[in-house]
Amino acid sequence: MNRLRNRLVLIFLAATLAPLAATVWITNSLLEYSLDYTSTGQLNRVARSLELTARQYYQHMEDDLQRAARGGDRKPAKYALAALAGWPETVKDFAASGEPERFARAGTGGDRLDYLVRHGDEVWVYSAALGVGMERLSKEIGEANAFVERARGRDLRRGFKVVYALLAATIWLVSFTLLIYLAHRISQPIQQLTAGLGRLAAGDLNARVPGRRNDEIGRAIRAFNDMAERLRETTERLVALRQLASWQALARKTAHEVKNSLTPIRLTVEEMVARSGETDRAFLEQAAQIVVDEIETLERRVRAFSQFAAEPPVSPCLLDVNWLLQERIAFLKTAHPEVAYDCRLADSAPRAMADQDLLKGILTNLLENAAEAAGVGGRILGATFTENGHVAIEVHDSGPGLSEQARTSLFQPTISFKKRGMGLGLSIARKSALLSGGDIVLVKGELGGAGFRVLLPVAGNGGQTHTDRG
Repeated sequence: MNRLRNRLVLIFLAATLAPLAATVWITNSLLEYSLDYTSTGQLNRVARSLELTARQYYQHMEDDLQRAARGGDRKPAKYALAALAGWPETVKDFAASGEPERFARAGTGGDRLDYLVRHGDEVWVYSAALGVGMERLSKEIGEANAFVERARGRDLRRGFKVVYALLAATIWLVSFTLLIYLAHRISQPIQQLTAGLGRLAAGDLNARVPGRRNDEIGRAIRAFNDMAERLRETTERLVALRQLASWQALARKTAHEVKNSLTPIRLTVEEMVARSGETDRAFLEQAAQIVVDEIETLERRVRAFSQFAAEPPVSPCLLDVNWLLQERIAFLKTAHPEVAYDCRLADSAPRAMADQDLLKGILTNLLENAAEAAGVGGRILGATFTENGHVAIEVHDSGPGLSEQARTSLFQPTISFKKRGMGLGLSIARKSALLSGGDIVLVKGELGGAGFRVLLPVAGNGGQTHTDRG
């Protein structure tokens, strides 16, 4: 259940439904008032009033014209029967109808009133200007009445309300759908981040949250991934240090027990040589030499265990890793002239904060191992660069590389894959890197063989550069 998304949806409902209902009610009231205010009934009343006024005005004009004609106040236009061919059509129709008198509209648009009267064989026509186009006025009144009839045939109020309700509901539903989509987009990465935190809290140090957002959630996801990666590295270092501490205790105990046995063996052998006769002296010397050689071998092992078990003081200082790598390579070239060395150094000369003697020991061990693996005609590459807040030094060789078995137990003490190896070199080197705040990891070799990367903390500003070049 995505609680955050559901909360966002509920907040949207609470924030929009009440204003939407109020808006619909107010708009509906205004629409009702507007339809009432512009009702077609009022237009119908105006049209009928105008029609009645036009009729009364026309009747009044007829009466005035008839009165003026009978009182002799207006002179008529006389049409004799002899000139029937030249009569207007209105006069001809009147003459043919047999009516004694008639009123007719004439002129452009019916703006003149004619009073036709029969006098013997003549037709007298009295005319008066109406002042308005009666035909145009009649047409406009008819159009207004037709509009009113059409409007009455439709329910405008209901139509407007239905259309408005549909539009409002459509807009709200589109907004609601968009909100659900946005809520899902917002809540999904948060839910993934919460799940990642749960996995990390349960002990899964490889828990990561995918995401490429550039907002606050994206920054939180990147911060979580970075924190998880640092926690994994720190945990691995702590585990490695704990394992090394266990082996150190075993080494100290072994060294102590071997030393206790070596002293009486050496003294006994020397006394045997001193007391032996001349005849058996050659044999005894040969036997004594064998015993002494074995004792020296045991002493070398004891010294290696003692070095591994020792806790040297760590004195971190600001180091120029470019110079230090070149110095170690130049130092080892004389011991392995059959190997070709190459360097790929960072342009910015990265500075690391580490113990110089420990770092020299790390590089010496890695370069010696690389030279032995590369063999005659082989190649070794040393590289420096910065990566994720660390200064990195890499050593690659063109040897046969490492087997899968060697990769899984490479840094475990007493496990060696060389003929005369003690199995402590890489363990001591990694211990030195961990004591310096860094680590040694196995990487893909660029020359076809093995590749090792030494990670060291980047030096802060304001430090003093210290490199012993004497």
